[in-house]
Amino acid sequence: MTIQRFETGPRMSQAVVHGNTVYLAGVVAGKAAGQSVTEQTQDVLAIIDGHLAKAGTDKSKLLSATIYITDMKTFPEMNAVWDGWVSAGNTPARATVEAKLAAPQYNVEIMVVAAK
Repeated sequence: MTIQRFETGPRMSQAVVHGNTVYLAGVVAGKAAGQSVTEQTQDVLAIIDGHLAKAGTDKSKLLSATIYITDMKTFPEMNAVWDGWVSAGNTPARATVEAKLAAPQYNVEIMVVAAK
């Protein structure tokens, strides 16, 4: 079975496809770095949509999601965006963890696995 890698760098790939499973690296905000949790979550989810499309799938096929936020007090704010984005009736298994992220301008990081 072949393995496809997308946006591969020396440290990691943004997406890896093995068989009918798509694995995304943790995604942080691009344009919205340093902005509110709402704006960062919107940005992250738009980036995830793009990676999933490149890999030949979409959010309706999510299997699991791991969400890292820097302050659990922002959990409702992040969830408000997530709930509006996630495919109704196709919600993945999910965990949300409070964690210190790679750089101080990031408050949200999301990692997903999807079927093709």
